Amino acid sequence: MNIGLLSVSMNVYSTQRIADEAKKLGHNIEWVDHTKCSIKIGTNKPEVIFKQENILDVFDAIIPRIGTKVTRHGASVVKQFEMNQVFSTAKSGSISKARNKAKTLQLMSNWGIPIPETLFSIDPDDIEQQIDLLGGAPLIIKIQEGTHGLGVILAETKKSAKSIIDTFYKMDTNILLQEFIEESNGEDIRVFVIGDKVVASMKRTSGNDEFRSNVHRGGSTAAVKLTSKEEFMAINAAKHIGLGVAGVDLIRSKKGPLLIEINASPGLQGIEAATGVNVAKKIIQFVERNCSKK
Repeated sequence: MNIGLLSVSMNVYSTQRIADEAKKLGHNIEWVDHTKCSIKIGTNKPEVIFKQENILDVFDAIIPRIGTKVTRHGASVVKQFEMNQVFSTAKSGSISKARNKAKTLQLMSNWGIPIPETLFSIDPDDIEQQIDLLGGAPLIIKIQEGTHGLGVILAETKKSAKSIIDTFYKMDTNILLQEFIEESNGEDIRVFVIGDKVVASMKRTSGNDEFRSNVHRGGSTAAVKLTSKEEFMAINAAKHIGLGVAGVDLIRSKKGPLLIEINASPGLQGIEAATGVNVAKKIIQFVERNCSKK
């Protein structure tokens, strides 16, 4: 099988692991920098040009690892492959949805998946009421398209919350406000879903003087056993958003598990180290199963 691995670099743990496991299983896998791809349409035969060649008919399947800053273009490249009947582990529309935190949470809430109380607005004249609608400070302020814990701020007082929110509004930055779940104690759970199964899950705990639990922010990790409700939530979240491979982030609260985010290009390093599960191999096996159905 010929697999296209869409990523901006091969010098990334997750990208390299997926490539290594594909080769071990006897597949030809090629790195494609989607930021270097051009899409040509309007002719009888659309083209995706990479290194001066049309690669639209080269691959049986693609595995998108689309970076945050190039989501729109990356999703367009994926869409062109989709329209050419090439299997993708993530649909183009699903990548765009997952990258927008507000849209993801709107969809999850509509489908009955529990989330923290959340508010988003662009009204700079109504900040105090926005804070009050979430029960006041402390509260979480998130940039809608942040990643790796970047753009996630804990405002501990109403005064600091008003100042931060006002600054973001003046910068025309899309944000959302979220209730602070104190009992989560700086911990969250990353659930790795492939197809209709949870293949691995880990608990991430924040480092000293840091409330964000992301590994990239210095958090520690350990394997964790999910409750049946947590597993059900994660699988259905990935299914509803349309991702064949997803990282679903949950927190435990007094109200039960709450979904906080879905990642369309979840990293493998932390979860493989914490759980000992060969997640990269499971991704390739998922591609094998789905390509055999074509």
